[in-house]
Amino acid sequence: MRSPHDFRHGESPTYRDRTHFHSTVAAQKLRRFNSLILLLRLASFSFSLASAVFMLTNSRGSGSPHWYDFDAFRFAFVANAIVAVYSVFEMGVCVWEFSRETTLWPEAFQVWFDFGHDQVFSYLLLSAGSAAAALARTMRGGDTCTANKAFCLQSDVAIGLGFAAFLFLAFSSCFSGFRVSCFLITGSRFHL
Repeated sequence: MRSPHDFRHGESPTYRDRTHFHSTVAAQKLRRFNSLILLLRLASFSFSLASAVFMLTNSRGSGSPHWYDFDAFRFAFVANAIVAVYSVFEMGVCVWEFSRETTLWPEAFQVWFDFGHDQVFSYLLLSAGSAAAALARTMRGGDTCTANKAFCLQSDVAIGLGFAAFLFLAFSSCFSGFRVSCFLITGSRFHL
């Protein structure tokens, strides 16, 4: 690669001279970073899907309560289902980045899209889990959980899985925030 000082008399560098150099160490760091984000999104998907399935199957018969009779449980189910769909989409975006070595959308849009949606869906999961946990605690104080222990136990499991999905999505949001800050500082989503 020629030095910029070698160009004289108005010569312009060729495309080959302007290409950005990436070392193999930098490429390995990039792959590790993308792998970690993919792993976090996979964990978020798994826990939110499991939470939605546990809540959906939480009905014991005609004499016991149903999850859809309670607003907080419906909110928790819908929030976890939305996050599961979002996580599948983001895993597809990660696989796209692995295979094509470029983002699905323009880089500026992609970093803000990921960060914004990670934030919104993290808060959605946190608020849904908090509302469901408050209802489950109230139900423990009443007669509902003494008569239907299995219903309350399965509700608690679904709420716990939802909180785990929140934690993984919150960690993913931290990494998305790192990408945004790198983009604002260097003009690229990675500091390499």
